Amino acid sequence: MKSYRLKRLFNSKSNRCFDVAVDHGFFNQPGFLNGIENLEKTVRTLVEAGPDAIQLTLGMARLLQEIPGREKPSLVLRLDTANIYGKTLPENRFSLMIDEAMLQAVRCDAACVCVNLFQIPGAPEVHGQCVKNILSLKPQADYYGIPMMVEPLVFKKGAEGYTVNGDAESIMHLVRQGVELGADIIKADPTDDLEIYHKIVEVASGIPILVRGGGQVSDETILRRTKMLLEQGASGIVYGRNVIQHRDPKKITRALMAMVHENATVEDCLNIIS
Repeated sequence: MKSYRLKRLFNSKSNRCFDVAVDHGFFNQPGFLNGIENLEKTVRTLVEAGPDAIQLTLGMARLLQEIPGREKPSLVLRLDTANIYGKTLPENRFSLMIDEAMLQAVRCDAACVCVNLFQIPGAPEVHGQCVKNILSLKPQADYYGIPMMVEPLVFKKGAEGYTVNGDAESIMHLVRQGVELGADIIKADPTDDLEIYHKIVEVASGIPILVRGGGQVSDETILRRTKMLLEQGASGIVYGRNVIQHRDPKKITRALMAMVHENATVEDCLNIIS
């Protein structure tokens, strides 16, 4: 039955997916609400733009699912929250999952669920919590027939706190762990060296890779990055801030959809945005 829901996520012609993540408020972090203060308005704008999926939390899934019509994007339901995104790690760190997660996903008519797999210097207990979350979700995912998207996220200590680590080897190891834990989809960071992203695709061993967007960058930068990653075998993208903080979220969504599903060039996409 997972295949039924996967068909709601992945385009039948391109076999790719564009999921717009707007679940940032779940993490109680300053700055994460920029662009989504009025989430109902944001969701309606995205629905008009027509991505394949919108990623929301249990408390906000209604904003998508209450919209009438069968043409709206599929729901990807975020299942876990954490307190590790600040510049310094709190003394008590956690990654907690909602109760009866898969049953909640069924009730929300989610096409997919998303759960984190953190690797953070100095916080091995958070990694352990994530592994435990995934291990408990796996049999439920199989039972209810809901695809499980695992988000391997490697951090590093920087001058201003913890940031995303784009080291290919570190990403490869965590991606592979996510696959071995039973992921149906992997949501992974781009590597610092974009030209070797095919190694991330290879280590996933046939499990589709959707690439995270990260912080907001220029239109040309995100488009060129996306093009390179798709050409190396990525099965799509999960972008948040590069869409919701854009001056025109509808146009950037349509441009990225053209690239993901129609192999539009960077120049074609820039014309859509302009």
